[in-house]
Amino acid sequence: MKRTMFKVLGVMVAVVIVAFVAVAFISLHWVYAEGERAGYVQKFSRKGWVCKTWEGQMAMVTMPGTLSDKFDFTVRDEAVAGKLNANIGKRLTLQYEQHKWIPNSCFGETEYWVSGVKVVDEPVQH
Repeated sequence: MKRTMFKVLGVMVAVVIVAFVAVAFISLHWVYAEGERAGYVQKFSRKGWVCKTWEGQMAMVTMPGTLSDKFDFTVRDEAVAGKLNANIGKRLTLQYEQHKWIPNSCFGETEYWVSGVKVVDEPVQH
């Protein structure tokens, strides 16, 4: 009787672990959405107690004098983080991928992962 109960408990634990690993794998490798956002990065820092990730916030202004919309994002690639750090204060376009159901904040605090940075040419004002 005890042996059967331990087997059932072991199978239940294994099913939970396999389900967690499957959800984590799918959420980390399946891209829900991808796109670009343009604006000015106003916050960008490396954060975390155990798992350090690059986290930032971009202010997206559509027209001068209007309220800006905020875009919170995560950068996982050190090269992209370096390029972003080198161009803070300039108008940037961020290419991102959206990953739903991230299982843990060790992968990033947001579901928007930036994969590329482009500097937007500012129009010359006369």
